[in-house]
Amino acid sequence: MRCPFCRADNDRVIDSRAGDDGSSIRRRRECVACRRRFTTYERVERQLLSVVKKGGDREPFDRDKIKRGLAKACWKRPVTEDDIEAVVAALEAELYGMYENEVPSRVLGERLMELLRGLDQVAFVRFASVYREFQDVRDFVEELGPMLASRKP
Repeated sequence: MRCPFCRADNDRVIDSRAGDDGSSIRRRRECVACRRRFTTYERVERQLLSVVKKGGDREPFDRDKIKRGLAKACWKRPVTEDDIEAVVAALEAELYGMYENEVPSRVLGERLMELLRGLDQVAFVRFASVYREFQDVRDFVEELGPMLASRKP
């Protein structure tokens, strides 16, 4: 590991611990040459997933794109950044556990809606309206019907 300050290739590890989500290792290092300290992270290198869109096009799985979509759906809702990160991390873990190379966008969208339904119902409806391309109020009513029927009086 090269020091980001003096570019020397000699350092020692001062401290190691699991990252926030348990999928990385955080290492605190000290450069032997300049004595400055820096932090590195180690993550398992995963084979990249491709998302197969409705029309057959493929694009790389982009966790940041999913986070942006969820943030828009959760805008002005009592949902924290940590909540959104937890949903994305859960989704990503599921996808890498179930698929090797390609995942259909339909699976991705449906699973996100399930996770959002448990997090915030308004955010769920916002996301569903875009994902399912609602055309009018009837589409909203059809989506809300099962949720309203399952509510306790």
